[in-house]
Amino acid sequence: MNISLLQRGWVTFSSYVVGFYASVLNRFVAKGADNIPASGGVLLAANHISAYETIFLPWAVIRQHPFHMLWAPAKEELFTKPFQRLIYSSWGAFPVKRGRDIKANRVIENLLKDQKVMLFPEGTRHRDGRLGKGNRGVGKIIHETRPVVIPTALIGLNRWKFPGFGQPASVVFGKPLDFSDLYALENRKETHQLIVERVMNAIAELLKNEGAYVGEA
Repeated sequence: MNISLLQRGWVTFSSYVVGFYASVLNRFVAKGADNIPASGGVLLAANHISAYETIFLPWAVIRQHPFHMLWAPAKEELFTKPFQRLIYSSWGAFPVKRGRDIKANRVIENLLKDQKVMLFPEGTRHRDGRLGKGNRGVGKIIHETRPVVIPTALIGLNRWKFPGFGQPASVVFGKPLDFSDLYALENRKETHQLIVERVMNAIAELLKNEGAYVGEA
């Protein structure tokens, strides 16, 4: 996708506004952001516990890499109203249909050639904070695009209330995952499943290390 300097500037500025609310008025902490490469295709694979993630994750990344974009697929219902569509699109979100969306997958694969993209392998939110199973389709995307995959753990945002002040939460970016052994396997469903399981295990380990792992939903 073509990104203007104006859009990069808007995203960076608005992200710092979000960051003020997150980390100054509340207690949102980002850890391990130095694990995110400055260039190349990067996939941030995170657990999904709150709608806040779609604005706080970009801030956590842009704070480390100003003027970068963090692209994100979002359900198409969010783009029905013109103002909402403008806001979400300006932040790098793009619509995805429920079920299998071949067009959206192509957009993701194209972005992962040289951009940063966030995905939630569970495919749906678990507001109780439990970690669900990963979608095999994410494993397929990883196998076919070979991005740097950063497991990402989000903690506490599911307990936030808006506006709310002094609320604690955190995001932890793990080290890049190695799939070299799985990339050597045939490009098929079983391989994709093994890949996404490795991703989910890495997220679970981050949650466990932070004392937040509650088990699989």
